[in-house]
Amino acid sequence: MAFQKSSHTFTKIHLKALHTNNFKILFALSFTMFINMLSYAQDIPKGGIPLDRTVKDSIHISIDSLGIAKASEKAKDSTLKDSIKPKKGLLEHIVKYHATDYTRFNQKEHKLHLYNEATIDYGDMNIAAGSITIDYTKNTVYARGIKDTLGGYTQKPVFTQGANVVEPDSIIFNTKTKKALIFNSKTEQGDGKIIASITKKENDSVYFLKNAKYTTSENEDDPEYYIRLLKAKIVPGKKIVTGAAGLYIYDIPTPVWLPFSFFPQSEKQTSGIIIPSFGEQNDRGYFLQNGGYYLAISDYVDLAILGDYYTNGSYGTRLESTYAKRYKFRGNLAFRYENLISSERGFPDYSKSTIYNLRWSHSQDGKSNPNSRFSASVNLGSSTFFRNSLNQVNFGNRLNNTLSSSVSYSKTFQGEPQANISLTASHSQNTQTQQINMTLPTFQGSLSRIYPFASKTGTKKGIIQNINLQYNIRGENRIQTTDSLFFKKEMFDDAKAGFQHSIPLTTNFKLFKYFSLSASSNFNEVWTFNTINKTYDAVTKTSTIEDVKGFDAFRTYNFSTSLGTTIYGMFNFEKDGKDTKIKAIRHIVRPSISYNINPAFDKYYESAEVVNADGLTAAELNLLQNSSTLQYTRFEQGIFGTPGQNFSSSMGISVSNNLEAKVRDRDSTATEPKKIILLNNLNFSTSYNFAGDSLQWSPVRVSGGTQIFNNKMSINFGATLDPYALDNNNTRINKFNIDNGGSLFRLTSANLTASWSLSSSKGDKKEDNSRAIQENIQGGGRDDDLFGISQDFSSQQIDEKKNDEEEEPSEYYHYKIPWNLRVAYAVNYSNDRRNSEISSHSLMFSGDIKLSEKWSIGASSGYDLKNAGFTSTQLRFERDLMSWRMNFSWVPFGTYTSWNFFIGIKSNILKDLKYEKRNQADLQL
Repeated sequence: MAFQKSSHTFTKIHLKALHTNNFKILFALSFTMFINMLSYAQDIPKGGIPLDRTVKDSIHISIDSLGIAKASEKAKDSTLKDSIKPKKGLLEHIVKYHATDYTRFNQKEHKLHLYNEATIDYGDMNIAAGSITIDYTKNTVYARGIKDTLGGYTQKPVFTQGANVVEPDSIIFNTKTKKALIFNSKTEQGDGKIIASITKKENDSVYFLKNAKYTTSENEDDPEYYIRLLKAKIVPGKKIVTGAAGLYIYDIPTPVWLPFSFFPQSEKQTSGIIIPSFGEQNDRGYFLQNGGYYLAISDYVDLAILGDYYTNGSYGTRLESTYAKRYKFRGNLAFRYENLISSERGFPDYSKSTIYNLRWSHSQDGKSNPNSRFSASVNLGSSTFFRNSLNQVNFGNRLNNTLSSSVSYSKTFQGEPQANISLTASHSQNTQTQQINMTLPTFQGSLSRIYPFASKTGTKKGIIQNINLQYNIRGENRIQTTDSLFFKKEMFDDAKAGFQHSIPLTTNFKLFKYFSLSASSNFNEVWTFNTINKTYDAVTKTSTIEDVKGFDAFRTYNFSTSLGTTIYGMFNFEKDGKDTKIKAIRHIVRPSISYNINPAFDKYYESAEVVNADGLTAAELNLLQNSSTLQYTRFEQGIFGTPGQNFSSSMGISVSNNLEAKVRDRDSTATEPKKIILLNNLNFSTSYNFAGDSLQWSPVRVSGGTQIFNNKMSINFGATLDPYALDNNNTRINKFNIDNGGSLFRLTSANLTASWSLSSSKGDKKEDNSRAIQENIQGGGRDDDLFGISQDFSSQQIDEKKNDEEEEPSEYYHYKIPWNLRVAYAVNYSNDRRNSEISSHSLMFSGDIKLSEKWSIGASSGYDLKNAGFTSTQLRFERDLMSWRMNFSWVPFGTYTSWNFFIGIKSNILKDLKYEKRNQADLQL
């Protein structure tokens, strides 16, 4: 008998493959657990202290009146909660997966294979790819694309975790450590895209890259430029920190390399440095402009601190802030200051001056408080600021002649009658004469109309029921000063204040069915705190005015009435059986006649005191006292006028015309004729003074306007016709011009203005210059580019969204080139004293032409037809280089001869990556 070694037996048992039966294993475990429970239930308790059955239970259960027993409180076992935390399972989240072709689990390798349109959701992670393999033993997920029948690599993985999206060629992700290894990835970080050959995901907030590209180009496969990053660290949504980084253009390296770089990626506003632009000016040397620091103070307000510096010592600073609160208000504040130095100290042409400008705009949301409103529009400063400013941002406002400001607050008190009050501070400044007029402040109050005789129900009818009255009050503190005394205490020395109260009483009613008659009477009372006292020196024949401080007042009243109607005339051109082009012309005439009476308030007039009357006879003195040259009123220098000295009874006549036509519509499908306006208005007006002893007729004023060429061209005109003749000294005499051998009227002045806006169908919208035009408006300039636009191209670098619906390119070159043209024409004629001259005659024009999808040119200029010379001219062109933008602006002649070249990236994140070269004008201050 042979015996086998036990080791052989054990070895065979260990190597024998075990066939697992899930059902039998589950049955065995359940049976074992059931046996153990029964075993513990049959155990005999160990001996111990016997229980005394005679002792009563200490727990007393009381029964209330309803016979319900109160449950006794049961103390919780302090050992019920285990202090040792249970270990985490293999996977923390539920794994959801799906595939189109198949889902296969390899039990031997513990791997799950998904193929074709495979997706996996694990917590906040999602992977979509052509093929996905999950290794449960290594806790890894491997995703890659699949090859199609043509050998192409399709269904590349898309890895999403939170807000981060990565599109690699393949990826290995560890579900336990949350780390990943990503190959040839493409991911978006803010406005830019990162393309990396190898990316290591350390955790949810840190990525490490090797040999990566950073670009804002839309073409990810072949970007026109990129910044090569040898090594980089990404914190999504916060920053990108890199090692050595260099600029490549179409895969060609450039000399621009940095030892390290930093790209902020915050989705919120962040503070940072603003890179300046540089240039050269012959008179002031090299300069840096518009550099500084941006402060993101909060979600509601920011601040930009900018500065300019010139090597000859000139400098400037700009403070700009924008604030807003949703549904409440919004506004912006800007202060600009420049210290200008010309030539060098010690030279005869050396000069030094300072200029400044303050702008503030504030608007309130109407829904925030419907009963009160605060608004501000401020533009004040040195009269020569825009003309002498060295900063290119002010170029479009250099021809401004007026600066104006207004800050107002108004409040309405609901009720019957309704009360309104307002406080306004205003400012008007002529930059040519440097004269400044201000009101600090203007107070206005009013009560709504009151109809004392109107019925409480129904409409108001008749002369009595339509009688209404109103109360208005206006108070002003006026200041007139010059630019040199602005914001100095001397500007308040000649301030004048006063109040004006007015109570108008009016009514209106129908007369003879077709006429409308209105009548009104107005009571006016003026309070003033400054009057004058005038004396006359008979020897030197001069007047002396003395200011008198103190309260004084005068009261006036007047009466007026007007009668008007509307006449319609229709000229029909249609004929039976004929389709005429002009169907009908409608003529609307609105004649009106008015009558006004102004009593004489000569009680407020007196004769000036005559001094140095020695040697004058009584007759001469009496004649001098009665002279009109010595008659004056103490309210002459008041801010609300003076009471009338002479009785006035006058009649006013006016006629308004309007012409409209109905024409055949070019659209053959239209069922109704097309209505067009031939003449918007044509007005005639004059007056006759019954109380006058001569020259009783006033000149006839003619004005009108219309729009033609499908409302593309606007025309306005005016003229003044005088019925009286001139004598040999060119002075008006009380004799009609027709009786003096002339025509019925004498043309004394005329004016004509026209503006024409033309464009192709593609050139209607102004897209590129919107920011520059806004800068013109805020500086008090025009809302177009006829005077040029700002040359600060750095602030205009905005990546504008392109139209999704792009038209297919035409096979014809120059087919439908987008263009626009704006023309303004103005002429003024003067013949008041037989001078018969054109006082001004000018033509201004501006336009833009888009030569191709990427090229555009533009110009702004004008021609003075009277003086035969070109006005301020600006030539410009722009080239769209996809991710880049190139601009060139040139002022070829004139006071502001200069040029400016700029090229930079359009994206906001890299807008400081630019090159700018300027040559500014040499301004003589």
